[in-house]
Amino acid sequence: MADARAAAGGERRERSGRRAAGSGRGRGPARPGAGRRDPAPGAPLGPYGGAPDPPPLPYGLTRRFLRALPPLIIVGGVVYDVATPSPYTASPLFAAAPLIAAPFFSRLTTLLTGIAAILASAGLHSYNESIYDVPSLTETLTVVTVSALAMLINLVVRRSGERLASARVIAEAAQRAVLPAPPPRIAGLQCAARYEAAQADAFIGGDLFAVQDTPHGVRLVVGDVRGKGMDAVEAVAVVIGAFREAAEQEADLAGVARRLDRALTREGARREGLDAFEGFTTAVLAEVPHGGGTVRIVNRGHPPPLLLCGDGRLEAVEPAEAALPLGMGELSVAPDRADERPYPPGATLLFYTDGLSEARDRHGLFYDPAARLAGAVFPGPEELLDALVDDVRRHTGGGSTDDMALLAVARPARGAPERRRTMPVVPTGG
Repeated sequence: MADARAAAGGERRERSGRRAAGSGRGRGPARPGAGRRDPAPGAPLGPYGGAPDPPPLPYGLTRRFLRALPPLIIVGGVVYDVATPSPYTASPLFAAAPLIAAPFFSRLTTLLTGIAAILASAGLHSYNESIYDVPSLTETLTVVTVSALAMLINLVVRRSGERLASARVIAEAAQRAVLPAPPPRIAGLQCAARYEAAQADAFIGGDLFAVQDTPHGVRLVVGDVRGKGMDAVEAVAVVIGAFREAAEQEADLAGVARRLDRALTREGARREGLDAFEGFTTAVLAEVPHGGGTVRIVNRGHPPPLLLCGDGRLEAVEPAEAALPLGMGELSVAPDRADERPYPPGATLLFYTDGLSEARDRHGLFYDPAARLAGAVFPGPEELLDALVDDVRRHTGGGSTDDMALLAVARPARGAPERRRTMPVVPTGG
């Protein structure tokens, strides 16, 4: 078991070493232009750089088209039946109309669409004086059967929608309980957070963040739990709960990291299978003393946070010494040590998980947040995260294979104006 832990730890250190030997600001192999695609010369930029998004189809137009489609199909069927010889029939169009209405409209609208289709079919056969012919009766009966089936589909869809809405309410409540959004202002700092789960219809996954005002200063944690699904969510709850308690009680940040280590070790001991000996969490912990101009950071195998200064300068806050992730502390002989850095007024600290730095475009190039944000100035942390999320979506084409958690903490400049000039994420000069 010890050999397995050592192998896992060696693989993690090797991965961290490759990241540090690369750009120093993102994860993955270092390649020229990795994670960055500059716009073509003279090409228009989006609101924060990169190629502009294609204009989406207006929601109102789409809704009007869907509402008009069933009656248009019925009218088209009538015109087709009248304009063609008697062997040709429009009954497939009449049957299609209620089926189209079933998943999109209310029960009443679906019922009215079915009645209109039945009346149109029967009326045309009456107009052609063939209403009592066997083929005509069969076609009308087919439209009646399909209309009844459409009502059943509508009922199933409505019940599924109600269950999905209930599940979403429960998921949102779980997210607020496990990952509550940090307050916009805490002890003089401005905070903003975003969480995007890679799994469809999921609200929380294996990434985590928490911010807490303590007697020792504002303390925070951002982390990424190994694995997916409910096991990862359970580990997130363990880390957040341990952090809330340790942040208040421990005198220094290294003590908080040790408490989280022990909590994850206890959690791993009760698990079975792979998680029993390979469960770990990469994390970065930070502490901003009250009224101080410094920040203390303990990095446990996590992507380094970025320090965005008020004048557009950017610095990746790399740890002085590499450390193993949480849950693997017993493999390390070196004690945790907090790195202290200046945190000037007007600066913003950006913490993120590897869902950001390992986001790929269609060519397989990694997203490099440091390269994309260099030279940028934002009015506040909310605007920074909005710009960053939009830019990542443009980079990946809207898809993502990993959860992404973002936390921005800004120290407002004294006497600074309420709003500041916003520059593009990607400088136009390349």
